[in-house]
Amino acid sequence: MAIAQHKLGSGFGAHSTAGDVLTGHDMSGKNVLITGGYSGLGLEATRALARAGAHVIVPARRPGVASEALAGIPGTEVRELDLADPGSIRAFAETFLETGRTLDILIGNAGVMAYPDTLVGPGWEAHLAINHLGHYVLVNHLRPALLMPDARVVSVASSGHFLSDIRWDDPHFRHGYDHWLAYGQSKTANALFAVHLNTLGVRAFAVHPGSILTPLQRRIPHAQQIAQGWISSDGQHADGFKTPAQGAATAVWAATSPLLDSYGGAYCQDCDLAEPATTDDMLIGGVKPWALDPGSAARLWTLSAELTGLDTFSGRLPVDS
Repeated sequence: MAIAQHKLGSGFGAHSTAGDVLTGHDMSGKNVLITGGYSGLGLEATRALARAGAHVIVPARRPGVASEALAGIPGTEVRELDLADPGSIRAFAETFLETGRTLDILIGNAGVMAYPDTLVGPGWEAHLAINHLGHYVLVNHLRPALLMPDARVVSVASSGHFLSDIRWDDPHFRHGYDHWLAYGQSKTANALFAVHLNTLGVRAFAVHPGSILTPLQRRIPHAQQIAQGWISSDGQHADGFKTPAQGAATAVWAATSPLLDSYGGAYCQDCDLAEPATTDDMLIGGVKPWALDPGSAARLWTLSAELTGLDTFSGRLPVDS
Protein backbone atom coordinates (compact mmCIF):
# COMPACT_ATOMS: atom_id res chain seq x y z
CA MET A 1 0.00 0.00 0.00
CA ALA A 2 1.42 3.38 -1.02
CA ILE A 3 2.26 5.97 1.62
CA ALA A 4 -0.30 8.77 2.00
CA GLN A 5 1.71 11.83 0.94
CA HIS A 6 0.70 14.91 2.92
CA LYS A 7 2.44 17.75 4.71
CA LEU A 8 3.51 17.04 8.28
CA GLY A 9 4.31 20.59 9.31
CA SER A 10 8.00 20.05 9.96
CA GLY A 11 8.74 23.69 10.74
CA PHE A 12 11.24 23.81 7.89
CA GLY A 13 10.80 24.65 4.23
CA ALA A 14 12.33 25.43 0.86
CA HIS A 15 14.70 28.05 2.29
CA SER A 16 15.98 25.93 5.19
CA THR A 17 19.59 24.77 5.00
CA ALA A 18 21.19 21.49 6.00
CA GLY A 19 22.58 23.26 9.05
CA ASP A 20 19.14 24.56 10.00
CA VAL A 21 17.52 21.13 10.10
CA LEU A 22 20.32 19.79 12.31
CA THR A 23 19.92 22.48 14.95
CA GLY A 24 19.74 20.71 18.28
CA HIS A 25 20.86 17.35 16.85
CA ASP A 26 23.95 15.81 18.43
CA MET A 27 25.28 13.36 15.86
CA SER A 28 28.28 12.32 17.95
CA GLY A 29 29.01 8.62 17.56
CA LYS A 30 26.93 8.33 14.38
CA ASN A 31 28.42 6.86 11.21
CA VAL A 32 27.09 8.38 7.98
CA LEU A 33 27.94 7.37 4.42
CA ILE A 34 27.27 9.87 1.61
CA THR A 35 27.97 8.95 -2.00
CA GLY A 36 29.11 12.02 -3.89
CA GLY A 37 29.72 13.67 -0.54
CA TYR A 38 32.54 15.84 -1.83
CA SER A 39 30.73 17.97 -4.41
CA GLY A 40 27.55 20.01 -4.73
CA LEU A 41 24.71 18.94 -2.45
CA GLY A 42 26.69 16.02 -1.09
CA LEU A 43 29.46 18.30 0.12
CA GLU A 44 26.96 20.53 1.92
CA ALA A 45 25.40 17.48 3.59
CA THR A 46 28.85 16.26 4.62
CA ARG A 47 29.72 19.66 6.11
CA ALA A 48 26.49 19.90 8.09
CA LEU A 49 26.55 16.35 9.45
CA ALA A 50 30.24 16.50 10.36
CA ARG A 51 29.67 19.84 12.07
CA ALA A 52 26.93 18.18 14.13
CA GLY A 53 29.41 15.54 15.28
CA ALA A 54 28.89 12.66 12.86
CA HIS A 55 31.69 10.67 11.31
CA VAL A 56 31.10 10.89 7.55
CA ILE A 57 32.44 8.29 5.13
CA VAL A 58 32.67 9.62 1.58
CA PRO A 59 33.13 7.02 -1.16
CA ALA A 60 34.67 8.62 -4.24
CA ARG A 61 35.63 7.62 -7.75
CA ARG A 62 38.33 10.30 -7.52
CA PRO A 63 39.62 9.98 -3.95
CA GLY A 64 42.34 12.59 -4.44
CA VAL A 65 39.80 15.19 -5.53
CA ALA A 66 37.53 14.20 -2.66
CA SER A 67 40.33 14.51 -0.11
CA GLU A 68 41.09 18.04 -1.32
CA ALA A 69 37.42 19.05 -1.15
CA LEU A 70 37.07 17.69 2.40
CA ALA A 71 40.34 19.08 3.72
CA GLY A 72 39.63 21.03 6.86
CA ILE A 73 36.34 19.23 7.60
CA PRO A 74 37.04 17.10 10.68
CA GLY A 75 35.35 13.75 11.07
CA THR A 76 35.42 12.81 7.40
CA GLU A 77 36.94 9.78 5.70
CA VAL A 78 37.46 9.16 1.97
CA ARG A 79 37.42 5.68 0.43
CA GLU A 80 37.62 4.69 -3.22
CA LEU A 81 34.41 3.60 -4.97
CA ASP A 82 33.10 3.66 -8.55
CA LEU A 83 29.32 3.29 -8.70
CA ALA A 84 29.54 2.19 -12.34
CA ASP A 85 31.68 -0.82 -11.38
CA PRO A 86 30.04 -3.59 -9.29
CA GLY A 87 33.48 -5.02 -8.49
CA SER A 88 34.61 -1.69 -7.05
CA ILE A 89 31.43 -1.46 -4.97
CA ARG A 90 31.93 -4.95 -3.60
CA ALA A 91 35.57 -4.26 -2.71
CA PHE A 92 34.57 -1.02 -0.95
CA ALA A 93 31.86 -2.78 1.04
CA GLU A 94 34.04 -5.71 2.04
CA THR A 95 36.75 -3.37 3.29
CA PHE A 96 34.21 -1.33 5.24
CA LEU A 97 32.53 -4.36 6.80
CA GLU A 98 35.91 -5.68 7.91
CA THR A 99 36.15 -2.68 10.25
CA GLY A 100 33.14 -3.97 12.19
CA ARG A 101 31.44 -0.59 12.03
CA THR A 102 27.73 -0.09 11.53
CA LEU A 103 26.01 2.65 9.56
CA ASP A 104 23.37 4.90 11.06
CA ILE A 105 22.67 6.75 7.79
CA LEU A 106 23.40 6.10 4.13
CA ILE A 107 22.59 8.91 1.69
CA GLY A 108 22.68 7.85 -1.96
CA ASN A 109 23.46 11.27 -3.39
CA ALA A 110 25.88 10.67 -6.28
CA GLY A 111 24.54 10.67 -9.79
CA VAL A 112 24.80 11.81 -13.38
CA MET A 113 22.55 13.91 -15.62
CA ALA A 114 22.32 14.33 -19.40
CA TYR A 115 24.93 11.64 -19.96
CA PRO A 116 25.65 10.74 -23.59
CA ASP A 117 24.41 7.40 -24.88
CA THR A 118 26.72 5.13 -22.89
CA LEU A 119 26.52 1.53 -21.73
CA VAL A 120 28.51 0.53 -18.65
CA GLY A 121 29.26 -2.77 -16.97
CA PRO A 122 27.53 -5.66 -18.74
CA GLY A 123 25.51 -3.29 -20.95
CA TRP A 124 23.53 -1.12 -18.55
CA GLU A 125 22.40 2.37 -19.58
CA ALA A 126 24.64 4.81 -17.70
CA HIS A 127 21.97 6.79 -15.80
CA LEU A 128 20.23 3.64 -14.59
CA ALA A 129 23.57 2.01 -13.79
CA ILE A 130 25.12 4.86 -11.80
CA ASN A 131 22.09 6.56 -10.27
CA HIS A 132 20.17 3.41 -9.36
CA LEU A 133 21.93 0.08 -9.82
CA GLY A 134 25.16 1.28 -8.20
CA HIS A 135 23.27 2.27 -5.07
CA TYR A 136 21.22 -0.94 -5.19
CA VAL A 137 24.45 -2.98 -5.20
CA LEU A 138 26.01 -0.80 -2.48
CA VAL A 139 23.07 -1.16 -0.08
CA ASN A 140 22.88 -4.91 -0.69
CA HIS A 141 26.57 -5.37 0.08
CA LEU A 142 26.36 -3.10 3.14
CA ARG A 143 23.23 -4.78 4.51
CA PRO A 144 25.05 -6.19 7.59
CA ALA A 145 26.02 -2.64 8.58
CA LEU A 146 22.44 -1.36 8.14
CA LEU A 147 20.67 -3.83 10.43
CA MET A 148 20.48 -1.38 13.32
CA PRO A 149 16.83 -0.62 14.24
CA ASP A 150 17.20 3.12 13.63
CA ALA A 151 19.34 2.99 10.47
CA ARG A 152 18.06 5.06 7.55
CA VAL A 153 18.75 5.09 3.82
CA VAL A 154 17.98 8.24 1.86
CA SER A 155 17.76 8.01 -1.92
CA VAL A 156 18.22 11.34 -3.68
CA ALA A 157 15.65 11.38 -6.47
CA SER A 158 14.28 14.52 -8.15
CA SER A 159 11.31 15.97 -9.98
CA GLY A 160 13.10 14.55 -13.00
CA HIS A 161 10.97 11.48 -12.28
CA PHE A 162 8.12 13.41 -13.95
CA LEU A 163 9.80 12.65 -17.29
CA SER A 164 9.58 8.87 -17.29
CA ASP A 165 8.26 5.83 -15.49
CA ILE A 166 10.44 2.71 -15.68
CA ARG A 167 10.71 1.61 -19.31
CA TRP A 168 10.07 -2.04 -18.56
CA ASP A 169 10.37 -3.12 -22.20
CA ASP A 170 13.56 -1.15 -22.90
CA PRO A 171 15.25 0.06 -19.70
CA HIS A 172 18.65 0.42 -21.41
CA PHE A 173 17.35 2.44 -24.39
CA ARG A 174 18.40 -0.03 -27.05
CA HIS A 175 15.67 1.35 -29.34
CA GLY A 176 16.36 5.09 -29.39
CA TYR A 177 18.17 7.15 -26.78
CA ASP A 178 17.01 10.32 -25.05
CA HIS A 179 19.21 11.53 -22.22
CA TRP A 180 16.34 13.32 -20.45
CA LEU A 181 14.13 10.24 -20.47
CA ALA A 182 17.09 8.17 -19.29
CA TYR A 183 17.68 10.58 -16.43
CA GLY A 184 13.97 10.64 -15.60
CA GLN A 185 13.76 6.85 -15.49
CA SER A 186 16.71 6.71 -13.10
CA LYS A 187 15.06 9.23 -10.76
CA THR A 188 11.85 7.20 -10.73
CA ALA A 189 14.05 4.21 -9.90
CA ASN A 190 15.58 6.12 -6.97
CA ALA A 191 12.11 6.70 -5.51
CA LEU A 192 10.91 3.13 -6.07
CA PHE A 193 14.11 1.80 -4.53
CA ALA A 194 13.24 3.54 -1.25
CA VAL A 195 9.66 2.25 -1.38
CA HIS A 196 10.71 -1.39 -1.60
CA LEU A 197 13.79 -1.20 0.62
CA ASN A 198 11.51 0.04 3.36
CA THR A 199 9.30 -3.05 3.02
CA LEU A 200 12.43 -5.19 3.51
CA GLY A 201 13.10 -3.75 6.95
CA VAL A 202 15.49 -0.85 6.34
CA ARG A 203 13.77 2.48 6.88
CA ALA A 204 14.19 4.38 3.63
CA PHE A 205 13.07 7.63 2.05
CA ALA A 206 13.38 9.32 -1.32
CA VAL A 207 13.90 13.06 -1.60
CA HIS A 208 13.60 15.79 -4.19
CA PRO A 209 16.27 18.35 -3.27
CA GLY A 210 14.76 21.11 -5.39
CA SER A 211 16.21 22.98 -8.34
CA ILE A 212 19.87 23.79 -7.77
CA LEU A 213 22.74 24.42 -10.14
CA THR A 214 25.70 22.22 -9.18
CA PRO A 215 28.37 20.23 -11.05
CA LEU A 216 25.58 17.75 -11.87
CA GLN A 217 24.64 20.00 -14.81
CA ARG A 218 28.17 20.20 -16.19
CA ARG A 219 27.27 18.32 -19.40
CA ILE A 220 24.47 20.72 -20.30
CA PRO A 221 25.69 23.57 -22.56
CA HIS A 222 25.40 27.10 -21.20
CA ALA A 223 23.11 28.08 -24.08
CA GLN A 224 20.76 25.20 -23.28
CA GLN A 225 20.60 26.19 -19.61
CA ILE A 226 19.57 29.69 -20.72
CA ALA A 227 16.98 28.28 -23.14
CA GLN A 228 15.48 26.13 -20.39
CA GLY A 229 15.19 29.14 -18.11
CA TRP A 230 17.65 27.88 -15.51
CA ILE A 231 19.91 30.90 -15.80
CA SER A 232 19.77 34.33 -17.42
CA SER A 233 22.10 35.45 -20.19
CA ASP A 234 24.31 37.08 -17.55
CA GLY A 235 24.56 33.85 -15.56
CA GLN A 236 22.07 34.61 -12.77
CA HIS A 237 20.02 31.74 -11.37
CA ALA A 238 16.32 31.67 -12.16
CA ASP A 239 13.77 32.44 -9.45
CA GLY A 240 12.91 29.37 -7.41
CA PHE A 241 16.40 27.87 -7.51
CA LYS A 242 18.01 26.95 -4.21
CA THR A 243 21.54 27.30 -2.93
CA PRO A 244 23.47 24.04 -2.46
CA ALA A 245 23.06 24.33 1.33
CA GLN A 246 19.29 24.63 0.88
CA GLY A 247 19.30 21.79 -1.65
CA ALA A 248 21.04 19.47 0.81
CA ALA A 249 18.53 20.18 3.56
CA THR A 250 15.79 17.72 2.60
CA ALA A 251 18.15 14.73 2.43
CA VAL A 252 19.63 15.62 5.83
CA TRP A 253 16.15 16.17 7.26
CA ALA A 254 14.94 12.81 5.94
CA ALA A 255 18.02 11.15 7.45
CA THR A 256 17.46 12.58 10.92
CA SER A 257 13.91 13.80 11.58
CA PRO A 258 11.90 11.84 14.19
CA LEU A 259 8.74 13.06 12.42
CA LEU A 260 9.40 10.44 9.74
CA ASP A 261 9.54 7.44 12.06
CA SER A 262 6.13 6.22 10.83
CA TYR A 263 6.53 7.24 7.18
CA GLY A 264 9.11 4.86 5.79
CA GLY A 265 9.10 4.70 2.00
CA ALA A 266 7.82 8.25 1.64
CA TYR A 267 8.94 10.87 -0.88
CA CYS A 268 10.08 14.18 0.62
CA GLN A 269 10.46 17.72 -0.67
CA ASP A 270 11.30 21.03 1.03
CA CYS A 271 11.97 19.31 4.37
CA ASP A 272 8.52 17.73 4.59
CA LEU A 273 6.53 15.02 2.90
CA ALA A 274 5.83 15.95 -0.70
CA GLU A 275 2.23 16.15 -1.81
CA PRO A 276 0.90 14.42 -4.95
CA ALA A 277 1.92 16.32 -8.08
CA THR A 278 -1.07 18.09 -9.61
CA THR A 279 0.81 19.63 -12.54
CA ASP A 280 3.76 18.74 -14.78
CA ASP A 281 5.73 21.76 -13.56
CA MET A 282 8.93 20.32 -12.13
CA LEU A 283 9.75 23.58 -10.34
CA ILE A 284 6.58 23.11 -8.28
CA GLY A 285 7.40 19.46 -7.78
CA GLY A 286 5.40 16.96 -5.82
CA VAL A 287 5.40 13.26 -6.54
CA LYS A 288 3.84 11.33 -9.41
CA PRO A 289 1.97 8.09 -8.63
CA TRP A 290 4.34 5.87 -10.59
CA ALA A 291 7.19 6.83 -8.24
CA LEU A 292 5.33 5.43 -5.22
CA ASP A 293 3.65 2.33 -6.61
CA PRO A 294 4.53 -0.70 -4.40
CA GLY A 295 3.98 -3.15 -7.26
CA SER A 296 6.39 -1.27 -9.50
CA ALA A 297 8.85 -0.98 -6.62
CA ALA A 298 8.85 -4.75 -6.12
CA ARG A 299 9.15 -5.30 -9.87
CA LEU A 300 12.14 -2.93 -10.06
CA TRP A 301 13.82 -4.73 -7.16
CA THR A 302 13.40 -8.03 -9.01
CA LEU A 303 14.77 -6.52 -12.22
CA SER A 304 17.74 -5.05 -10.31
CA ALA A 305 18.46 -8.43 -8.73
CA GLU A 306 18.36 -10.09 -12.16
CA LEU A 307 20.67 -7.50 -13.71
CA THR A 308 23.22 -7.54 -10.90
CA GLY A 309 22.93 -11.17 -9.77
CA LEU A 310 22.61 -9.86 -6.22
CA ASP A 311 19.88 -9.70 -3.59
CA THR A 312 21.25 -10.22 -0.10
CA PHE A 313 17.80 -9.54 1.36
CA SER A 314 16.56 -12.82 -0.15
CA GLY A 315 19.86 -14.66 0.23
CA ARG A 316 20.96 -14.20 -3.38
CA LEU A 317 24.71 -13.62 -3.36
CA PRO A 318 26.94 -12.25 -6.13
CA VAL A 319 27.13 -14.57 -9.11
CA ASP A 320 30.89 -15.12 -8.61
CA SER A 321 30.69 -15.90 -4.90
